[in-house]
Order: sequence, then C-alpha cells, then structure tokens
Amino acid sequence: MNVLVTGGSGSGKSAFAEKVIHALCPSEKLYLATMLCRDRESEIRIQRHRQMRAGRHFITLDCPKQLPSAPVPRGASVLLEDLPNLLANEMYEDGHPDNLLTDLRQLAGICSNLVIVTGEIFSDGIAYDSSTQEYIRRLAHLNCTLASFFDCTVEVLCGIPVPLRGTLPFPV
Repeated sequence: MNVLVTGGSGSGKSAFAEKVIHALCPSEKLYLATMLCRDRESEIRIQRHRQMRAGRHFITLDCPKQLPSAPVPRGASVLLEDLPNLLANEMYEDGHPDNLLTDLRQLAGICSNLVIVTGEIFSDGIAYDSSTQEYIRRLAHLNCTLASFFDCTVEVLCGIPVPLRGTLPFPV
C-alpha cells in the first residue's frame, strides 16, 4: 500500500505516518531520513524523530538525496520522511530534482508498503523569490502526482487525520 501524508508544520503528520506504516508492517521496516543536519534546530528535530521511532522496529537510512542509491530491498516497508527536505536537497545541494518523480515511482514499485510524508506549504500568500517559487511549484507537482497514483492520501490537521483519497489500513 502506498500512502501520502501531508499537513502543515507541527500538524502531527510524522507521528501519524509512523502509525500508518506500523499498522501496515508491525515488524522491521525502513525509515528513509532526508533531513540534513545543518544546525541546532535540525539536530533537535532529528533527535525528536529518533525518539518517536524508538522501539518501533525501524532501521534508519540517511538519504538526503539520490534516492536510487538507498539500499531498499524489494518488498520492504518504507517510511520516507520527508519529501520537502528531499526536494530541497536535490535542488540546492547539486542533486537531480528533475529525476525525483521517476525515483519515487521506482521506490513505490519495489516496496510492499511506502508511506511518504510531505508538507502543505502553499497557502501563506507570500510572494517569494524565483528560486523559492520554483521549489514550491515542484513540490506541488510532486504532491499532486503522488496523490493521483497512491492508494491513499491523508491530510493531518491539528493532529486529526483527514482522508482525502482512498482508505486507510485502520479506522481514524
């Protein structure tokens, strides 16, 4: 099953995504971590996410870019956290953002279960510079495309999961 989980910053989407992947696969699963540790704030966020996963049968693989290089075995259950970081790393760290959709489709094709956490960053109404606008455009395109072929898309609002498309593997 492929599930896309979206929501704003601090909405509870990461905790919910972990609940989804655990319901799909209570045994060992992969956590593809995309955040680069650049400062104290990112270090704190990474530590918080590691604590959330403690004792939940995750093997963590750091994968800030170049998704095809991640050693994901066929049939694995994977939680990718998160798409906005992965896209930013590909765009601004000499990556290959044009290949990202193909890479995500390939990952979905080899996984038994894939849960991707993404973000809702499109409604603040601020006019950004052209580079940021391009990032926002690309993330919107990725989100819309993944939502169109994933089994389920859920938005998390204030910790409450709101199914947008498909059926979750457990009641909400």
